[in-house]
Parts: sequence; structure tokens; C-alpha cells
Amino acid sequence: MTIMTTRFASILLGGCLAASLFSGPVFAVGDDNSTMPTCKKGEIYDQKTKKCVKQQSANVSDENRTDYAYSLAKAGRYEEALAMLDTVKDQNSAEVLNYRGYTSRKLGRTDEGISYYLQSVKLDPQYAKVREYLGEAYVIKGRLDLAREQLDTIKAICGTTCEEYQDLNAVILDPSKI
Repeated sequence: MTIMTTRFASILLGGCLAASLFSGPVFAVGDDNSTMPTCKKGEIYDQKTKKCVKQQSANVSDENRTDYAYSLAKAGRYEEALAMLDTVKDQNSAEVLNYRGYTSRKLGRTDEGISYYLQSVKLDPQYAKVREYLGEAYVIKGRLDLAREQLDTIKAICGTTCEEYQDLNAVILDPSKI
């Protein structure tokens, strides 16, 4: 090999290594298994610009707001999550109702959470994530029979290997995992 070929190969290899370091997993918008970064209070993460922007001036979609509310809830910022959900124009979507239920349940308002989950189920009976959370709420209420019904429904939706089935099954077997 000549010196020029060696240098070219080194640069190419270095470029490939750099590209692999800066590439990361890409998550679909609205994917319940992913959460976006959370911002300081009064800001929202804009999925288009990939940065935090002031909430009042933000021109972000309902879907972005819904996903961000879920990220806030997953981070334990429940009151902020509810406030974010309040800014969503379409309050009658399965996701908004599910996340409102999740946040209410995490705030200790399990019955209120169940009512939101049931509304979400009416809108989208095949939405496995709401079935999982509804089942968890039933476990909290001591209604393992109803939780197992949700587990059976999840099994029919996505089988026993999907995350929703496995998570609810684990909670039914050991309620301390909630």
C-alpha cells in the first residue's frame, strides 16, 4: 500500500467511527416506549427543532404536546404533565386520555385514572398501553380479576412477548412493582 492509500483508508475509517459515535437510536413520534427529553418548567421540547422552547410561544402539534406530557409524567412531574395535557386542543384522543389517567393514578387518584382509561379504551380498544395501565390500576384497587382480564386482552392484541403484557403480568405476580 502506498502512503496515499493508507492515509485515505485511515480517514475513511475515522469518518465511519465518528459517524457511528454520533448516530443514536431513532424513535417514532408517539411511541409509548420512548420518552423525549424534559425541559425546565415553562418550556416544552419541540420535536421539530430538537430543543426546548418557551411553552407560551411554542407552535407545536397536539401530538408533540401529548408525547411531552407523557415524558413529564415518566419523570415524576405529574402536575406539569396534567397542565401540558390541558394545552392539547383535541382532548378526546386515546393517548391524551390514557396519559391523563396515568398521571392521575400516579398522583394517587386511582379512581379518576380508571375513568380516563375506560374512556381511552372506548376510543381505541386495541391500544395495549392503556390496557396495561388500566390493569395496573385494578391491581392497586385489589381487583386482580379485572387486571387479569386486561392481561388476556393485551395477549390477544400483541401476544405474550410485548412489553405491555410482560409489565402487567409482572405487576399482577408482584404488586410491589407498581
